[in-house]
Amino acid sequence: METVVRSVMRYTAPQEAWEAPEGTVPVHGDVAALATLLAEGGALVLTGAGISTDSGIPDYRGPTSAARRHAPMTYEAFVGDPVARHRYWARSHVGWPQIAGARPNAGHRAVASLQRAGLVRGLITQNVDGLHQAAGARDVVELHGALGRVVCLGCREVHARGRIQDRLTTLNPGFGARAAAINPDGDAELADAELDRFTMAACPACADGPLKPDVVFFGESVPRPRVDHCFDLVDRARSLVVLGSSLTVMSGLRFVHAAVRRGLPVAVATAGPSRADAAATIRLTDQLGLVLPAVLDTLGLADRA
Repeated sequence: METVVRSVMRYTAPQEAWEAPEGTVPVHGDVAALATLLAEGGALVLTGAGISTDSGIPDYRGPTSAARRHAPMTYEAFVGDPVARHRYWARSHVGWPQIAGARPNAGHRAVASLQRAGLVRGLITQNVDGLHQAAGARDVVELHGALGRVVCLGCREVHARGRIQDRLTTLNPGFGARAAAINPDGDAELADAELDRFTMAACPACADGPLKPDVVFFGESVPRPRVDHCFDLVDRARSLVVLGSSLTVMSGLRFVHAAVRRGLPVAVATAGPSRADAAATIRLTDQLGLVLPAVLDTLGLADRA
């Protein structure tokens, strides 16, 4: 691999000066600059929904985002309103096959290749689709959990989503055949009449407690040990590379804050505006499925993807 040929700028402006004017994307650098940053090693990668769009999963705010008829489920509504919980599971049951059938794309495979080459020290994803692991990435921190697991809020037993899905399919033959679009969090748009005829399954372990996907809903806190582990990854990193995230919520943005406080270079590659745009020394807007394979090619790693 070629040695680093450029120095990387460090951003030191005050935190309150980060955000660029709404709707603007200050593009800086190119594929070669991103490859140079990664060639230094020790990168911490933080990914969002934009890296999974090429796998057929829409994002929340970018060009592929789906128009919702209903707001995303909140933790308060899920645990406090049995009707809301029932309707969530009806939509999730219909949407799950698309999530389960999604396959890693070139972006996921490129990140795994960079990790195998020793250039990526840590990987945090805000996604709940499991596609980084399917591409071969190791030690992935699933910041917001995973749709592939289900936890009982009564007995706390954790179940494979496939097992619960099979039970729901048995209880609801042919349900959701007229579903509309699938949303980024894995649920589907369904007519109210469809939702009302859905039958929910009980916990296989205790047959009592309500089941919840092992994901962090809006309004729910990421477990503190998980957050602390992510901050530790920032402390040990030499750079932070954000891929496919607008960083709209503080859940991911706080790690950019931490990186900048440490004087680390920050690269952001995502299609639309992000809340770290003014902090990024490298800012790309091209499709990740093109950018990341080009980075591998620049680094001489294309044959490892």
